[in-house]
Amino acid sequence: MNELLSVETIIHNLSRQIEFDWLAGQEDPRRPVHEIKAKQHATVIGHLNVVHKNLIQVIGKTECDYLQGLEPAFRGNMLNEIFSAQPVAIIMADGIPVPEALIEHANTFHTPLLSCKTDSNEVVDIARFYLHNIFSEKEVIHGVFMEVLGTGVLITGESSIGKSELALALISRGHRLIADDAPEFTRIGPDVIEGRSPTVLKDFMEVRGLGVLNVREMYGDNALKPTKYLRLIVHLQRLSATEYAQLDRLRGERTLRAILGMDIPQVLIPVAPGRNIEVLVEAAVRDHVLRYSGNDATEHFISLQQRAISNQPL
Repeated sequence: MNELLSVETIIHNLSRQIEFDWLAGQEDPRRPVHEIKAKQHATVIGHLNVVHKNLIQVIGKTECDYLQGLEPAFRGNMLNEIFSAQPVAIIMADGIPVPEALIEHANTFHTPLLSCKTDSNEVVDIARFYLHNIFSEKEVIHGVFMEVLGTGVLITGESSIGKSELALALISRGHRLIADDAPEFTRIGPDVIEGRSPTVLKDFMEVRGLGVLNVREMYGDNALKPTKYLRLIVHLQRLSATEYAQLDRLRGERTLRAILGMDIPQVLIPVAPGRNIEVLVEAAVRDHVLRYSGNDATEHFISLQQRAISNQPL
């Protein structure tokens, strides 16, 4: 994780959507947020849980009523257990009054205690989206990330092979650019990797001979998309005559490439003079979508040939 986080930074970013009051507790400078391993907690943020402890505990009306209904001695033990787990912060939501006991514990344990009037479920949803993106593992891959026919496609290949020129041709055909040169990928779910452009490169692409182009100014807002799930990798490669002749004529060259621990389908497209690569990319995407839905043209073709050989009805 590149960004160094403090509770103050988190609250500052979330305050665009949630109005917080910092009531008690100073952030412990010996315990910076960016050094905390979120995987040791049940979730980064969630409603109060004393068994599977959240990194940030949210207390809404339901949780507050539960705490207030406990016997004083048991409630004290419960609060000691909550704060001893060293949560990054505790947020009182739903606009409920903050019990004095919580303020005392926050000051004693140096745990930031904040309150807001926002519904606790909304606080969890907003903060979870922001924090999950911050804590998720990221990987920057050299290539061009595009939305082609509604599918997130990463175009890779050696330098100067024509990735940006291909992207420009695809944009001209109505497809959309997400990131040129250095797309950043984040695994946001068990089988979901999201790609976006680094802020400093957003809207721009570099094409040899033309220099840096502003895609938004040239083609309009619809030529760009901020994020997309990665579903397919198209790898461009120059092949010798011998390598080209050895390509599998039926199945093509399809492999899997591991990105952030997830296997992404990859198809190789040989680059050679006269080949219409943008049309081949569109065809590769359409074929990928069909294969994902269980319609494998290669297997269907082989089955038909085998039937014909054995004189079975087609």
